[in-house]
Amino acid sequence: MPTLHTYDYAVIRVVPRVEREEFINVGVIVSCPGARHLQAAIEIDEARLRAFAPTLDLQALQPWLDAIVAICRGDAAAGPIAQLPPRARFHFLTARRSAVVQVSPTHVGRTAQPERIVEHLLQRMVRVPR
Repeated sequence: MPTLHTYDYAVIRVVPRVEREEFINVGVIVSCPGARHLQAAIEIDEARLRAFAPTLDLQALQPWLDAIVAICRGDAAAGPIAQLPPRARFHFLTARRSAVVQVSPTHVGRTAQPERIVEHLLQRMVRVPR
């Protein structure tokens, strides 16, 4: 029987008008300590986001989303947070915020293939069903 790893994940959201609490999912963050895996992935459906929030400046938004991915990777250019241990980075990134870029509450799952869970979650939580 394959080894099952427990993982935590959160969905990355764009909330154009924070006071309305309406959002579109644009990515995921996954932490699987047993497999030493921390990863974020972003996929923006520009047409969908523009239809939802026509005045949102996507160029201004992109650096914030890129920072999440860079912090997960531990990129030195992402600053001191990116140098923390992976679990600390995950907890920093999933802390509640009142901003245009937010994350969902964290959820728990189990998988035998931690390297595939990001793709699975993108398909399930971010991409529009075809």
